[in-house]
Amino acid sequence: MCVGMFIALIDIQIVSASLKDIGGGLSAGADDTAWVQTAYLIAEIIVIPLSGWLSRVMSTRWLFAASAAGFTLTSLLCALAWNIQSMIAFRALQGFLGGSMIPLVFTTAFIYFSGKQRVIAASVIGAIASLAPTLGPAVGGLITDISSWHWLFYINLVPGLFVTVAVPLLVKVDRPNLALLKGADYLGMGLMALFLGCLEYTLEEGPRWNWFSDSTIATTAWVAAICGVLFVWRSLKIDDPIVDLRALRERNFALGCLFSFITGIGIFATIYLTPLFLGRVRGYGALDIGLAVFSTGVFQLLAIPVYAFLANRVDLRWILMLGLALFGISMWDFSSITHDWGAKELLLPQAIRGFAQQMAVPPTVTLTLGALSPARLKLASGLFNLMRNLGGAIGIAACATVLNDRTNLHFLRLAEHLNASNEGMNRWLEQWRDNAQALGQNSLDAGQAALHQLWGLTWREAQTLTFADAFLVIMLCFAVATLLVPLMRKVQPPPQPSADAH
Repeated sequence: MCVGMFIALIDIQIVSASLKDIGGGLSAGADDTAWVQTAYLIAEIIVIPLSGWLSRVMSTRWLFAASAAGFTLTSLLCALAWNIQSMIAFRALQGFLGGSMIPLVFTTAFIYFSGKQRVIAASVIGAIASLAPTLGPAVGGLITDISSWHWLFYINLVPGLFVTVAVPLLVKVDRPNLALLKGADYLGMGLMALFLGCLEYTLEEGPRWNWFSDSTIATTAWVAAICGVLFVWRSLKIDDPIVDLRALRERNFALGCLFSFITGIGIFATIYLTPLFLGRVRGYGALDIGLAVFSTGVFQLLAIPVYAFLANRVDLRWILMLGLALFGISMWDFSSITHDWGAKELLLPQAIRGFAQQMAVPPTVTLTLGALSPARLKLASGLFNLMRNLGGAIGIAACATVLNDRTNLHFLRLAEHLNASNEGMNRWLEQWRDNAQALGQNSLDAGQAALHQLWGLTWREAQTLTFADAFLVIMLCFAVATLLVPLMRKVQPPPQPSADAH
């Protein structure tokens, strides 16, 4: 099941470093190609909270097997896509069919394991949940560089088939209950799908189209707001809702969802910002970007035995506080970024972030879901996992808006100092003109070339300062989260019945 969750999670980001290659191969523009990512995210974010109800209807093993089979088939279809429209459709199906695998792993682990085994299981699952999207750009860049973009999807076929066959044979957690199909809250499902789908579209496309100045973005935002309010009202009113929002009354669950949301911001926004910086400012290709960000995953893997050692000896709340604090420190380190940062300069902040992810995600899982009874676990797990993805979507949208708005501001502030009274600038322009004339350019062309070069350098520095601003915003989120950790209660897990009893 962890193998299935890993391939579903890594596919969120595996195409991010290779969108240009996919667009080129399918003769599509940048706007259309962006939907290869957006379609997957919209579909996945809709199905994740539905997975609890679906697993009660179909049973855990058959829902997981069907999800793995659908994910594998649509991976093949994505590799065989003949134009951008077919690719977008297959990516949406891939996200919708594969999304159920993610929360089912969490619920099954808490049913199967107890005591120290539960700590180890949560550690492994938490590591995968944060490691898979972190490795996505690196794996995607490597595959595209040594082969073609088609193998971004072909690589899913063998593990997908393995999971499809193995899960029905090995996983025995519960039994299907088709009676739940009668009288289910289908209106609530529709409201939730409209709410989450429109919200994800608004967050993904808003920064690109200047938010509410675009009529489509304004419309989807209003639909998301209205359907969201109606969905919450209906979920609290009826006896058997699709998503257990009442679980938010429990302090640990509410705080855990908040921490899941904030770690989603940190993981996904940083994955978005770092490759973007290396591409825009440093001019790195897909493989170089992947190699530069790979160190985060390495240090997270190294932190797994450290967490396993601490988790059975130290209160999980203090480990969580350490993880959130270290994540904030890594964002502070990132904020000193300069235009010449590469893999060497990124090593320390990424090492801290990798260690922090392992210290933050597993204890959040255990403290949030560990005290829930199996009856509530399925519906609550979907909401918990949804919060991480929503955090990622909102974090990326916020960072994209910061990059759009603050770059122009920094550029204008830098340009204010680039005037005739700036002796350093005058000497630089004169030297550049002399060099250009020495290469055979006339005086007028040399002067224009010098000004163009000055504009490029100023824009590069403005972009770099804006990336620093975005990292500082993320740091503030983790500072707030760190201060809230003491409000969580120590978890005493409920007695666990055997797997056969389910």
